[in-house]
Amino acid sequence: MTAGRIYIGVGGWSFAPWREVFYPAGLPTAHELEYASRHLTSIEINATFYRTQTRETFLKWRDLTPEGFIFSVKAPRYAVSRRTAHEAKESIGHFFDSGVAALGRKLGPVLWQFPPTRKFDRDFFEAFLAALPRVCEGVPLRHAIEARNESFMTSEFVSLARAHRAAIVVEGDSDFPLIADPTASFVYARIMGTRATHRQGYDAQTLDLWAARAKKWAEGGAPCDLPRLCPNAPKRSAREVFLYVIRGAKAKNPAAAMALIERL
Repeated sequence: MTAGRIYIGVGGWSFAPWREVFYPAGLPTAHELEYASRHLTSIEINATFYRTQTRETFLKWRDLTPEGFIFSVKAPRYAVSRRTAHEAKESIGHFFDSGVAALGRKLGPVLWQFPPTRKFDRDFFEAFLAALPRVCEGVPLRHAIEARNESFMTSEFVSLARAHRAAIVVEGDSDFPLIADPTASFVYARIMGTRATHRQGYDAQTLDLWAARAKKWAEGGAPCDLPRLCPNAPKRSAREVFLYVIRGAKAKNPAAAMALIERL
């Protein structure tokens, strides 16, 4: 059976509690990305959410990581906080003008994380999704929408995302709405339930469960134990999967990600 590649990682790479736990003692902070990218297969860049980066920075990140490694990029918060779709479109353009395409083949999906206060508005989101470019400087772009308000729990949102080939982020092990409908050529999952009491963040049974779900997505299917609003979506032959361990007991997240990589 054909399956897409599965990428596993964490959010960011600069976090003090990871030093001497995930990172070896004495490792210079300037070498943390190099180390992390050789133990994980992807990282979600979150620095881009808080401030504009430069082309030179994206090039540096690209060159520090090995071939086959993939970055997902968290789009800036100013783009998802705009009141109107027209304002959002201007912010989207500014973001892609900053040089994100310099990541080249290492550029994975762009994550658009909307705050819990943002409610589903069909007109706004139809215009927002239409404003997301499909290519930047010759580099193909993919987009994932993270919706954190209960108003998104509607088949209308799923249909809209599917029409624009955008993935709906699977919010695993969290208090956020869980929508597990595959709507794009890839799946984007963020799991948030690690605990300090577990050596690898999760117990073995839960790690096995997420690994099995990732395999199912990669094969083009959908896990039967996760809720979908439109259960009769067409099956694909294969999908790429991006799964990030975030939040929870953050100090344990690299261990959980590596445990999932071992299983896959």
